[in-house]
Amino acid sequence: MIITYQGVEFFKVQFGDTILAFNPISKESKFKPTRFFADVALVTSNNPDFNGVENLSYNGKDPLVISGPGEYETKGVFIKGFASKTNYGGERINTVYTVVLENMTLCFLGALSDEKISPEFMGAIEDIDVLFLPIGDKEVLDAAKANKLAVALEPKIIIPMHYGDVGVDGALKKFLKEAGEDNVKPIDKLTIKRKDLEGKEGEIVVLQNL
Repeated sequence: MIITYQGVEFFKVQFGDTILAFNPISKESKFKPTRFFADVALVTSNNPDFNGVENLSYNGKDPLVISGPGEYETKGVFIKGFASKTNYGGERINTVYTVVLENMTLCFLGALSDEKISPEFMGAIEDIDVLFLPIGDKEVLDAAKANKLAVALEPKIIIPMHYGDVGVDGALKKFLKEAGEDNVKPIDKLTIKRKDLEGKEGEIVVLQNL
């Protein structure tokens, strides 16, 4: 599995010939969108910064779009969506997703602004291998709340997002300090297999915006 960061909360996750896109940036957003084909698009909130599914079509093929709570299965990928809250861009509804593929579980929190996740979600999840965690201020989790939630969820790997591009100065630095990981260096992409997760506990991986 290869994970790359496209800005704000936009991620490309590729495994074999299948591509997932999380929170693609729309052409209506003030942030620069990236175009590539995706088999599946997951949207956590109906905001131009997250709902740019039009940029994921290619040669007459459109992605399967998932944009709310429920259970979904496609191409060997198992997805569950859970309702949560956000304050980002005046929105109120945010969907937290868990995605199981290649015997690994991803958890994508979107623009989550409340660290108190629903009992339904907490009861449904088991081991989280990769957690996509929003880091910011006011509209999403601040550094302290983000770290507290990450500790509670006990992921093997944490990928921070939502900082920088959204003008949250120093948010990532504050989070890394809160987590006691001041010396983490950004990398271009994360390539990982199930066996690579052995022994990892809350390792923070910072991905550069490509």
